[in-house]
Amino acid sequence: MNTTLLIPEKKAVAKLHIPNWLNNCLIGDQNDPHNSLICKSFQFAYSLHEGQYRKSGEPYIAHPVAVAELLRDLGGDSEMIAAGFLHDVVEDTEVTPDEIEALFGANVRQLVEAVTKLSKFNFSSKTERQAENFRRMFVAMAQDIRVIVVKLADRLHNMRTLDFLSPEKQRLIAEETKEIFAPLANRLGIWHFKWELEDLSFKYLNPVAYKNIKELVSERRKDREARIQKITNIINQRLAKLGIHPLELKGRPKHLYGIYHKMEQQNKEFEQIYDMAGIRIILNNKDECYRALAVVHDAFRPIPGRFKDYIGLPKPNLYQSLHTTVVNSNGRPLEIQIRTLEMHHIAEYGIAAHWKYKEAGNSNNTNLSSDEEKFTWLRQLLDWQKDLQDAQEYVDNLKENLFDDDVYAFTPKGEVIPLTRGATVVDFAYRIHTEVGNHMKGARINGKWSPLDQSIHNGDIVEIVTSNNSHPSLDWLNFVVTPSAKNRIRQWYKRSHREENIARGRELLEKELGKNGLESLLKSDTMQKVAQKCNFIKVDDLLASLGYGEVTCMQIINRLREENKLQHPEKTEEKPLGETPLLATPTKTNKEINGNKYPICGIEGLMYHIAGCCRPLPGENIIGVVTNVRGISIHHHDCPNLTTIPGERLIPVKWNGCDQKSRNATYPVDIVIETIDRVGILRDILGRLTDQNINVSNAGVKTDFGKPALISLTIDVQDSQQYQYVINQIKNMSDVLNIRRISEVSSISHS
Repeated sequence: MNTTLLIPEKKAVAKLHIPNWLNNCLIGDQNDPHNSLICKSFQFAYSLHEGQYRKSGEPYIAHPVAVAELLRDLGGDSEMIAAGFLHDVVEDTEVTPDEIEALFGANVRQLVEAVTKLSKFNFSSKTERQAENFRRMFVAMAQDIRVIVVKLADRLHNMRTLDFLSPEKQRLIAEETKEIFAPLANRLGIWHFKWELEDLSFKYLNPVAYKNIKELVSERRKDREARIQKITNIINQRLAKLGIHPLELKGRPKHLYGIYHKMEQQNKEFEQIYDMAGIRIILNNKDECYRALAVVHDAFRPIPGRFKDYIGLPKPNLYQSLHTTVVNSNGRPLEIQIRTLEMHHIAEYGIAAHWKYKEAGNSNNTNLSSDEEKFTWLRQLLDWQKDLQDAQEYVDNLKENLFDDDVYAFTPKGEVIPLTRGATVVDFAYRIHTEVGNHMKGARINGKWSPLDQSIHNGDIVEIVTSNNSHPSLDWLNFVVTPSAKNRIRQWYKRSHREENIARGRELLEKELGKNGLESLLKSDTMQKVAQKCNFIKVDDLLASLGYGEVTCMQIINRLREENKLQHPEKTEEKPLGETPLLATPTKTNKEINGNKYPICGIEGLMYHIAGCCRPLPGENIIGVVTNVRGISIHHHDCPNLTTIPGERLIPVKWNGCDQKSRNATYPVDIVIETIDRVGILRDILGRLTDQNINVSNAGVKTDFGKPALISLTIDVQDSQQYQYVINQIKNMSDVLNIRRISEVSSISHS
């Protein structure tokens, strides 16, 4: 396409509101690289979006201009502002990423492409898709933090113009904004984005409450301003006596959602919320901040436990300030914030603030590695992606923990360790190092011995005591809160029970493939290649993973089939190593497909029943046994009870897989699930089964202190394929250690 850049005609531009900064850029020095990139990107976007209109009826280019202006106000560099102008062109026009790179450089292309991908993510979809979208978003953030800032600006302007969409879309977008983008703005420290996103979400999610609070705040505005003015005069006079002259000293109202949230959280009426406004004091340096704090505490009575020093201990989002809550002359609590001018810029603009003060030549230094100290929370979140395989657990941990305020504890040497709120000393130990957690014997908090499930508070000094003979307990999983600690404990359990898991894996393969040829198969090059394709170095690693439940027999069998086809492409119907019917491709006869109305072929017209000892499922290899009283008994072909049956009583049978009546029938299967003994695990498993429309006809739990819980279930399934799918769903749950199928004669006991 034609990529010639033309300055829009003045008549056309007159229809669009052009901010002064952009107008000055258009008529300014075009040799300035900063001006040149911004002007070129605006002109390019203008020409591409010409003739396009928003739901409101305004020209579409008004949206990119508004996004670019928000980014400029944050102090974004020219590449960010250019990405603001261009963030919709790949999705809404025929321009390609290659053309963007040719005109504006690789960095702008990467920003535009990343924001375009983020726009396609649906964070309210099914759990698996939702989790994957979260993972991709945070990987994009780690590569260039500017990506999410551009996306936040895009979302903020869309929220400002949400009136023109349908009520259903308004609620969906508002819900996503409240749950995802407002907390992200908070994590990045972009405060004025955060409060506006929350207020706008509140407006569409609860319009009645929003309107009521807005009216009540407006009605009490004069009284509130008079009260705040009186207090600021007192503080100003006292500061002046010490020669301290604030750069700013004024009241600040709480945003509407903040008031509503406090009412809901504390179960109070509007009239009972006293601190609907606070006072902000901006000073020249840290020394003046602490001196001003002393003045405030001398003038008004401080409320115990409501003082926080974020100057000495900044938040992960770079925020610094002194917070104190005092009781004013009217007996009402009042929050006062004290900070320097630079701290104030960081409080308002967060991560974007340090771009404003960057030295020349460092504008591209925005990846995670250059800001490791400032983005520990993002690094931790990327670690979660490796640790948590279960999609639901990942999403739950993300929403519950990522957006909470952190707590800060200290090692005895004074190193600061940020932790999720509610974290225990075990979480602390694993945060220091995996081996520290694995050999933890005990802990002291502030010099006193502490229980291992003790939660850590801000400022605690934590000392971990280790011993070579100590090791993790599965009971720890009941109280640790960080995903990384949970995963390290599970990994230790897997390693410590490696031989048991290998034996269990062999047993499972033996049941599927039979004993004949199994040992030679396990030692073959074919099996080694299968192990490598499953991301394991050795066959024993694969067997241990099978025994633990990370991979399934069907996954291994499918890999064996694939490998056999690669080695013998001309003999795809032959049995591979192990000589098992399960590895051969099954074929159906015309009789099976067209005429047999019985669920089992070979016993037409005869009385039969499914054997209770092995309970075979449609799709599994079966054999019939002639009984004296109950007709034909249908067994799994590997049923151990068949070894005592004379050969003349055995008859060949098979499932009629195409009979519609048999498809609608269900068959009971007994399973035992070995799982971490924690509160709610049975409920979670039953919920997963309910999601799959699986009936549970019997359930039981056995527990023993310090050992995994054993949950026995009888589930009703239609065939072996549905059974395997259900088992895989349960195995993917992070607290499930193992699953095995049992018969009526099997016993359940702790080993």
